[in-house]
Amino acid sequence: MSETPDTPDRSVTAGDPLPDLDQPAAAPEEVAPPAPPGLALPLGLFLATVFTTLWAGAYATNTDPRLGPLDFLLGDPRRLIRGLPFSATLLAILVTHELGHYVLSRVHGVPASLPLFIPGPPQFIGTFGAIIRMRGPILSRKALFDIGVAGPLAGFAVALAALVIGLRLSRVVTNDASYGLHLGEPLLLQFVAWLVVGPVPEGYDVLLHPVGFAAWFGLFVTSLNLIPIGQLDGGHVACALLGSRQRSLALAILPILLVLGYVGWPGWYLWASLGALMGIAHPPVLDPEAALGRTRIWIGWGALAIFILTFAPIPFSVH
Repeated sequence: MSETPDTPDRSVTAGDPLPDLDQPAAAPEEVAPPAPPGLALPLGLFLATVFTTLWAGAYATNTDPRLGPLDFLLGDPRRLIRGLPFSATLLAILVTHELGHYVLSRVHGVPASLPLFIPGPPQFIGTFGAIIRMRGPILSRKALFDIGVAGPLAGFAVALAALVIGLRLSRVVTNDASYGLHLGEPLLLQFVAWLVVGPVPEGYDVLLHPVGFAAWFGLFVTSLNLIPIGQLDGGHVACALLGSRQRSLALAILPILLVLGYVGWPGWYLWASLGALMGIAHPPVLDPEAALGRTRIWIGWGALAIFILTFAPIPFSVH
């Protein structure tokens, strides 16, 4: 490191004009600090998603099948308040998930955008989730693992707490009263429902409270993100844990998704196609041989367990 002298260098060479020593030295140009990242787009998208999830949660209480979402809203805008339990729970899960990525990106010095939420139609849940844009590569194996696993773990913790609350607020009804969209039951949901609600008699079903439905969707998002393909969160974690073997794992996952799309939910076709388009292999990092440490390895196995416990082979069906 060099040090700038306190006084300017006044030496001259033959033929150079003599400097005016009576004039003060010119002050160095001030470098403007970098502009803060724009807040308008993230904030605007978040507020729009608040509205659409409120609308979706309220419309789910509609008992008139002839009434479309727009007519439902314009008929009495005060109905939006009915969507508050669903919207608040769902956004708490999604915000926590994305902040997990954002905070760990900052910890590791990887520039990242604020979470960008994507509004969706009110006929279902009112959002397509959220993303964070990385403005620089993730070069470290530890950083790749931490950033990838932080979002699913943070969102899962909130979803699990919401699931317990939602199940306590839910009702057990006869199968005759349970119609329309039926949700798949991952292993974790079955276990927590058994603990909170107790054994459900034959011919009965649990009608989820809006908080419970938002929690179910939080578990679904967690399982989707932990699929070990490409640059999904699961791809980050698998690449950090397995290195180049992550590609072999992704190649084994793709045909499973195709089979599940054929025998169950066609939406798995879309996820298999996205995986193929994005690339099933994760880009390598600069330090692939760096040790993760025992703690991170155990957390990685925990993330795998969460994926298995939250995965529903047939997430949606209509009865």
